[in-house]
Amino acid sequence: MSFKVAFIGAGSIGFTRQLVKDLLSVEEFKSIQIAFTDINERNLSMVTQLCQRDIDENGLSIKIQATTDRQEALKDARYVFNVVRIGGLEAFELDIDIPLKYGIDQCVGDTLCAGGIMYGQRGIPAILDFCKDIREVSEPGCILFNYANPNAMITWACNKYGGVKTIGLCHGVQSGHRLIADAFNLPLEEVDIICAGINHQTWYIQIKHKGEDLTSKLLEALENHPEYSKTEKVRIDMLRRFGYFSTESNGHLSEYVPWYRKRLEEVSNWIDLGTWINSETGGYLRVCKEGRNWFETDFPNWLKEPPMKYAPNDRGTEHGSYIIEALETGRVYRGHFNVVNQKTIDNLPEDAIVEVPGYVDRNGISIPRIGSLPLGCAAVCNASISVQRLAVEAAVHGDDYLLRQAMMMDPLVGAVCNPPEIWQLVDEMLVAQEQWLPQYKEAIARAKRRLASGNLIPTKDYKGAARLPVKTVEEMAKNREEATRNAAEADKAKQRPAAE
Repeated sequence: MSFKVAFIGAGSIGFTRQLVKDLLSVEEFKSIQIAFTDINERNLSMVTQLCQRDIDENGLSIKIQATTDRQEALKDARYVFNVVRIGGLEAFELDIDIPLKYGIDQCVGDTLCAGGIMYGQRGIPAILDFCKDIREVSEPGCILFNYANPNAMITWACNKYGGVKTIGLCHGVQSGHRLIADAFNLPLEEVDIICAGINHQTWYIQIKHKGEDLTSKLLEALENHPEYSKTEKVRIDMLRRFGYFSTESNGHLSEYVPWYRKRLEEVSNWIDLGTWINSETGGYLRVCKEGRNWFETDFPNWLKEPPMKYAPNDRGTEHGSYIIEALETGRVYRGHFNVVNQKTIDNLPEDAIVEVPGYVDRNGISIPRIGSLPLGCAAVCNASISVQRLAVEAAVHGDDYLLRQAMMMDPLVGAVCNPPEIWQLVDEMLVAQEQWLPQYKEAIARAKRRLASGNLIPTKDYKGAARLPVKTVEEMAKNREEATRNAAEADKAKQRPAAE
């Protein structure tokens, strides 16, 4: 088979190298075309060198097309992977640090809450430019696989405004699946699940083992588990009160709802500092900075390591390669995908992006009807969907009034801040991120005048309820294996590396 796959943001080592390995482990894909594009020439060069070395050592004749010219990379592509982080870690740091001044303590800040909303404002205009290029130069019917966060917002914007069929992909369901199997001390392959909801707030509405329904037994298993009873307190409490387990980690989930991080003196009751994903303040930013610093410093040694081996029995769990394999070969694949609802879940809005089971074969991607979510689970999702809708429309139209409303409606921001504080917070974030927000030119000019007036609400020099320092390269070098794993993994919580 010969077709073209393009990667936008290919300098992202965590996603790009593993996805290439997964694709080229499919026997029929040994002669496909691969194109990389990124605005960061250095990262693009490093990742291309690594991936090309892997390809060569596996005896394939594929030559990666690496270019900073996005249209050249997208030309004639049948599939496109979007793995960009608009604004990079510089903007990510602002997403965490500015809200902290107002008492908004985030662990991740890339999906909802103040950080996730602003991440969407940066990402959506850029991704719509990608869609324009895809429409103009890629194969007709090209599919965009979006791995970038905030996944639901970006996937929503692409499908509504981008004119490109876009599927949002995430590894949250797989991560929770592993945890559930471990909690029951069962082999992963013997635990069957059905998940439904929205990205990062998807619910395991059915858990079975050899036909036995374990859904109602999960709470007891987690409460008695020696590790999870300590590290997953938010998820366990949500399970206790809503009856169903959420896909996302303690840290992610804690910032999507109003109850666990709003009183700063109580945050420590719900977190664990054994690993970042268990709710450390700014935890994901920390591990991303450590991963970037390590990769850039240690890169020459990566080229000396053994190459990745492309083997069918050693593929990762990211959905992307399996979807393409199913579409091209007809082998059936079942996964959980982010798609436009369109009555898949009855009690969520039709225009929302939902994360639900899907089946793929040569006929396309088929989404079965779920019916209704349990009322409480639907209520949690609907609160987030309202924020997402406001944030998408704000980003597309450069409407700071809608942006402020999205912040007000956000569960955690609204629990912590009053309306005047939220208005000032938005002013600060718009001005600080001006270089990535061209659609807000006029709003930013007004925000600058307000901030310069001197009549401001006092903020605090707050460092977070539980923030750990970024490790130096020298500190990371003491455990090179762990540092390399962190830099290389897209799912940076997969191995649950212990923080010192």
